This record gives sequence, structure tokens and C-alpha cells, in this order.
Amino acid sequence: MNAVLQGHTASASALAALLHVDKVSLEYKTPQRVVRATHEVSFDVYPGDRFVLLGPSGCGKSTLLKSVAGFIEPSDGEIRLDGQRVSEPGPDRIVVFQEFDQLPPWKTVKQNVMFPLLASRTLKRREAEERALHYLEKVGLAAFADAYPHTLSGGMKARVAIARALAMQPKILLMDEPFAALDALTRRKMQEELLQLWDEVRFTLLFVTHSIEEALVVGNRILLLSPHPGRVRAEINAHPFDLNSLGGVDFQHTAQRIHRLLFDEDGELQVEPDLRFQDIRISN
Repeated sequence: MNAVLQGHTASASALAALLHVDKVSLEYKTPQRVVRATHEVSFDVYPGDRFVLLGPSGCGKSTLLKSVAGFIEPSDGEIRLDGQRVSEPGPDRIVVFQEFDQLPPWKTVKQNVMFPLLASRTLKRREAEERALHYLEKVGLAAFADAYPHTLSGGMKARVAIARALAMQPKILLMDEPFAALDALTRRKMQEELLQLWDEVRFTLLFVTHSIEEALVVGNRILLLSPHPGRVRAEINAHPFDLNSLGGVDFQHTAQRIHRLLFDEDGELQVEPDLRFQDIRISN
């Protein structure tokens, strides 16, 4: 049964969904059995959204993101991007993973950003170099264009990965716990820089995390997934917090309420009015 408290925001309802995930179930095989990772998950992502998949480890959120990327075919349901069914990877969906060792160490920072543009024949070399430098400037790494990955810090490698993804100008940027391997201070800095970059470029983002605090900082819309197998627990359109809100009473109160939504197993969720929540849809 679904309960809807307050309507969807006018800005969302006035737009057509860019990404439509319809009752997607995902499975994988082990030597012993077939494991269901997600069960009939549905959601829409609109242009310019910072949409977060939030849930505990093992709820299938990363598997779901890989399915949106085209790496895993749903056992049931359908994924459509801009009206077209997703059946394989494509340059309209670029993934930034948790680890940044996928930057070829023999290529400079600029060459790493140029590489997918050239490999996909999206641009010729001169145009690819111009675009790479443009996005390196956006992430504050123009001065390191000729540096090699081994000379960079973890946060700088993360910025290279983001620049490389945005240089492809995908319809949607997919980020799978991209800052989880960073120390706490660098992670907070990268969250801040990601939001600043979004303010400037206004890309569409699908972001995976198991951190309630990160979801509240990064996302303007949050999908809560239950523990394994992942089912939609609730969908929230929330006023985003900034990093200065982390220690505040409102932030902690909201984080606690999301924790209850995620882990309350009695099926009788009580949702009080909260100015931080524009819309909450609960699925039981």
C-alpha cells in the first residue's frame, strides 16, 4: 500500500522524467542459489535532479546503478532513459566509481580526461583537448593537466574522474559511493565541490550512498531502499542541507527520522509534518 503525504513539487510534475525505472527486479547467481538483489523498484529522475539511492549495505543500490548504466539486465521490469530502453552501456550514462585507480597511470590528467572522448570518437583530438581543459578548469585542476595520477591525492583523483565523466556531457551522471574511500575531511570537501559544480553546470545526477548525512547534503530527492532484497521504503523530496548544517538540531532530527523510515520493520510508519520534507511517499 502506498501513502502520499502532500503533492509532488510543481517543478518535478511540470517536467517529463529523464530516467524512468519501472518495477525493476535484479538477480545474480551464486554456486548455491539465485539471489534477488532488488524487488520491483520504481522511481523517476527529472532533468537537473540530484537523486540519491540510500540504503544499508546489501540493499542492491549499487547493483541498481549498474543496471541503469547498462551493465546488468533486469530480471523483471524496465529502465528507460529519455524514452529509450536501456539495454547496454552507452555514452549517455557515465559512471564514477568508488575507486579511482581506473585512471591509467601512464596517461597525464589531461590525457585521462581526453581518453573516452577519443575512444568513443565523440570529438577529434583538438576539440577533445579543449573540452578536457575546460572541465579540468571547472574542477580546479587546470594547473595539474600535465601531472600523472600517482602524484595526485585521493581528492584530486576524484576530481579527475568527475571531470572525465562530465567532459562526455552525458544525459545523466552516475556516481557509486564516489567519496567513500576518502578521509572524512576530504570527503566533506568533495561533497562541497560537487554541489558547487552542479550549481554551475546543472547536470543530472544519480548518486549511491549508504550515508544518511551524505544523502541529505548531496540530494534534492532521496529514495530509501530496505535491507536485502532492496525494496522502495520511501521517496523523499527534501530541502537540501548544506555542509554547515551537519551539526545542527534540524539536520540531526531529519537524519534520525530517515533512519526510522529505513529500518522500521512493523509496517506502521508514522510521518509527522516536517518543513524539511516537501513530499514523502511510503511503500509498504
